[in-house]
Amino acid sequence: MSKVVKSTYLADAVAGFTPRTAMEEAARCLLCHDAPCSKACPAGTDPAKFIRSIRFRNVKGAAETIRENNILGGTCAHVCPYGRLCEEACSRCGIDKPIEIGRLQRFAVEQEKLYGMETLKAPAEKKAEQVACIGAGPASLACAAKLAVEGYEVTIYEAESKAGGVLTYGITPSRLPQEVVDYDISMVEKLGVKFVFNTRVGKDIKIEDLQKEYAAVFVGVGLWKERLPEIPGVQLRGVMAAADFLKQARTSDGAFQPGKKVIVVGGGNVAMDCAVTAKLLGAETAVYYRRSIEEAPAEMEELQHILSLGVSLSTGFAPAEVVGSERVEGVKFTGRDGASEAYVACDTVVFAIGQGAEDMRTVAPVAVNEKGLIVVEGSKTSVDGIFAAGDIAHGGKTVVEAVAAGKAAAQDIMSYLN
Repeated sequence: MSKVVKSTYLADAVAGFTPRTAMEEAARCLLCHDAPCSKACPAGTDPAKFIRSIRFRNVKGAAETIRENNILGGTCAHVCPYGRLCEEACSRCGIDKPIEIGRLQRFAVEQEKLYGMETLKAPAEKKAEQVACIGAGPASLACAAKLAVEGYEVTIYEAESKAGGVLTYGITPSRLPQEVVDYDISMVEKLGVKFVFNTRVGKDIKIEDLQKEYAAVFVGVGLWKERLPEIPGVQLRGVMAAADFLKQARTSDGAFQPGKKVIVVGGGNVAMDCAVTAKLLGAETAVYYRRSIEEAPAEMEELQHILSLGVSLSTGFAPAEVVGSERVEGVKFTGRDGASEAYVACDTVVFAIGQGAEDMRTVAPVAVNEKGLIVVEGSKTSVDGIFAAGDIAHGGKTVVEAVAAGKAAAQDIMSYLN
């Protein structure tokens, strides 16, 4: 059976392992003594250990290894760039092909859910100090989970109505089903972490109030500021930034109408998510990227997936002008060679050219750099007792790197409190 399958907007695009195929895949593992796959995982999920457990039919042991090291193990099993991390490091690369570590991780988490395995517990005795986390994205969830396992009471303040951050609002569900995100978040809740939704720190509650109530505060709000190119016509109706486009689609449960013909500008994974979203919701879709395919930051599997869906991909063209009177009618592009030009008709254009940081000084009086990111040393900010990590401190990276940063911040917070 093919790994990638055709899907609808809300359906998973990748087939999972069955118990038989999972055991067969795990049996291919060479049981390397030095475990290069584990060394290559930013979050320390330890693939070598959980693959060994699956190989010897100890699925609960595999799930425990994943969950203890990566509270978002289910999510990362779907969106982690394994091809340039653990799977690239796999010793079998020199023989035939790497172990499909991502799908084995997904299998273990699916079994954990199916059989209601209890794989992680918080101690009954709680520490005296309490910690607040701002934002309910990957970094905050990882930070809160690690603190909770060590006995700290943690409360997460989230501006939206659901937890997950980019996981809930910024990735197409065909790549990351919402039920996977919700299940990972339920693991955080079972550790005793509390959530306060629809509460924006700096507006609905002041950082000073949190500092009075909590011994430490962690900021992990992510990057949500729209970024549009400085070209004529971006003010027209039908021009959207990627984050807003994906959020509107995710919150509509598949009812979002992207337009009849959608152009996505960009070459990263976010651009591919936008293209998949538009296509699966019924739009004729095309992707335009200013550089070559080799230079595109998107994972090769994501590029192959949009092509399999019938999305056209054109490289070497940068947007020069959005054309229209009140609403978008088309986009003019200029070629990388300096001579070529193109005009493409559309009624929606999505710019997936990165997101910026909102003004963090409205949240906390911390130092920021020229990009608006919080300046940190480790995860310590310029304000005593306030910590930050993830995209808001290190720029837009992967979910697994945000998890690693959140775990490291939790360690810094515990050192500070002790």
